[in-house]
Amino acid sequence: MNIDSSQRIFHIILMITGTAACAFFSIPSALILAAVSLSFFISSEVYRRKRRNITLKLCDDIDSILRGNESVRFEDYRNDDLSVLTAEIHKMTLRLREQNSALLSEKQFMKESLEDISHQLRTPLTSAVLLLEMLRAPDLSPQNKSEYMQELYSLMTRMEWLIETLLGLSRIEAGAVQFRSQKIVCSELIAAALEPISIALEIKDIAVEVKGDTKCCFMGDIQYFTEALLNLLKNCMEHTPEGGKIVIDAVDTPIYTGLTVTDSGNGFDEEELPHIFERFYRSHNSSQSGYGIGLAFARRIITAQNGSLQAVNSTDGGACFDMRIYKQTV
Repeated sequence: MNIDSSQRIFHIILMITGTAACAFFSIPSALILAAVSLSFFISSEVYRRKRRNITLKLCDDIDSILRGNESVRFEDYRNDDLSVLTAEIHKMTLRLREQNSALLSEKQFMKESLEDISHQLRTPLTSAVLLLEMLRAPDLSPQNKSEYMQELYSLMTRMEWLIETLLGLSRIEAGAVQFRSQKIVCSELIAAALEPISIALEIKDIAVEVKGDTKCCFMGDIQYFTEALLNLLKNCMEHTPEGGKIVIDAVDTPIYTGLTVTDSGNGFDEEELPHIFERFYRSHNSSQSGYGIGLAFARRIITAQNGSLQAVNSTDGGACFDMRIYKQTV
């Protein structure tokens, strides 16, 4: 026997006992007491049944939510005495839905990242397999063997860079990177970014001019900012003809510290400018060795550290990248 049944029996016994006792003194009083007691009992039963139905409906709604139904709402319970409980349940379901949505987004993000990596690696891997097959030829000359080995090494290096860049880009987009806060002097940043491509610049006879306030500094992760600036310089070097020029200009204002990188190439087509920083986007005049992720990676690095990166055409017609690191949170 549950508590509700015990309470009903107790109320009935109490009503009968009270009515019988009152009848000894006054029949009309006994009838009035019986009527009042019966009315109270009926009202209690109606209230109890209504509360039970609401509780059952609430349980059904919760069960429906657990089964994945996102259309359940709790507005019907606002005027009930269970409103406090339903309000808390409503908050909990909203939080669970947000967490579920975040998990689904993360799952989709990882799926797309893996698809991107596999798609971009397919072509160089195919080329590497073909080169290995050619190296197995018994009558291969030493000169051809050396050329194939050099090309194979170049493919392996490109694939290594591609994997590291894609993983770095994916980690930044997923919010899994903890950037260090270091004092970065612009002159040191520029020197670090130019070092890996100094030989390539010399081979193409591309001059690099550094001007402006190179002693200015800002706070950020030196390793990631070096990678970002290096990708900008690589892009400029790729689109600058032999004998051309790249200009790096440092500027310091009360609002931001900035670097502009300008080349003497043909610049961007106007219809391409909105897509320059999209992942895997390649302009029509990009080299076949490019993957279209260097600029996307650079922008993610800079924007993740309170900065901005824009691409425009310079007044002289070349491409210009405007990198700004703000001194206040924007």
